[in-house]
Amino acid sequence: MSEFVTVAKMGEIPVGQGKSCLVGEKLIAVFNVDGRYHAINDLCPHMGASLADGQLDGDVVACPWHGWRYCVTDGTWCDNRRIKTDSYEVRVQGEEIQVRV
Repeated sequence: MSEFVTVAKMGEIPVGQGKSCLVGEKLIAVFNVDGRYHAINDLCPHMGASLADGQLDGDVVACPWHGWRYCVTDGTWCDNRRIKTDSYEVRVQGEEIQVRV
C-alpha cells in the first residue's frame, strides 16, 4: 500500500518553480502552480535531466537540456500525449507538502 511522504514545507517551493525531492529511491519533482502542488518523475525520460530545474510555464515544464515539455499535472509529454512520465498524488497537511509513493 502506498503512503504519503513529506517532501517540503509550505513556502519552500515558490510559485512557478519546482523542487527535486528524493523519496525512497525515486527522484520526484514537485511544482507550485499558482499555489497548487503537482509531482512527476524528476528525471526527463529523454536524457535524464532534472525536470525540477526546468522552466515552468503554467502547468508545463520544459526540460533544461533539450526543451522536452511535460504537463506537471499528469506527466504527459506535450508533443505526444500517448507518452508520459510517472505522476504522483500530492496533498497539503497543515504546513507539510506530501507526495504519495
